[in-house]
Amino acid sequence: MGKRIKSRRRGAGTGPYVSPSHRHHGAVYHPPPSVSGEGKVQSLDQAPGRSAAVVVVRGPAGEKIQMLASAGISTGDTVSLNAGPVVRGSLLPLQSIPDGVLVSNLEVKPFDGGRLVRAAGTSALVVAHTGGEVTVQLPSGKFKQFLETCRAQVGTVGGGGRLERPFIKAGKKVNAFRSIARPPFRVRGVAMNPVNHPHGGGAHQHVGRPSTVGSGAWPGQKVGRFSPRRKHARRRAGGS
Repeated sequence: MGKRIKSRRRGAGTGPYVSPSHRHHGAVYHPPPSVSGEGKVQSLDQAPGRSAAVVVVRGPAGEKIQMLASAGISTGDTVSLNAGPVVRGSLLPLQSIPDGVLVSNLEVKPFDGGRLVRAAGTSALVVAHTGGEVTVQLPSGKFKQFLETCRAQVGTVGGGGRLERPFIKAGKKVNAFRSIARPPFRVRGVAMNPVNHPHGGGAHQHVGRPSTVGSGAWPGQKVGRFSPRRKHARRRAGGS
């Protein structure tokens, strides 16, 4: 009797394949537009499960606001919330941000809380203001137009260069990946036994059969390279 392959076990969402939510800071989105004025950075907190740190900002009315940390921000800094000067870490609508400024945590639709450019070290570039839209160059190099009422944070997301730092020991990588519920290491299917993977076993490491599988294969069999999507309609028997 075979065993579940790793992808199926992870898809079930049990045991080590579940992100420990009790460690997380919760959802980190932009505050509502009713919060307007200046806020003061109270602390910078490490956020397990995120690539960037989280800053705690005290709003104009003393409310607690969690935001993604911009590169170079520190405790005691003053940031603008929905209105004010363009300074590092401020949250402003795109219509208030001049051309040539790096931004992050962009909203796709006005007041959705921020959806794009949220990973550590990433940033987008404000290119041009045309009418009621603002053209922004995303980290992929693609140019995308947003409504001028969409908000964004000024500056690059903090934590850049994190992938350049070596883990040194395997145990540190295990602990780091535990918070994001991802396997720290990936074992090749041909290196496994036949009971663990369809590619396992044999006198030497080889797949032993065609490595492409159909889209209708059952989950335990669906490993390797997936067959390409059908481009033409299948002809019926006896038809033209």
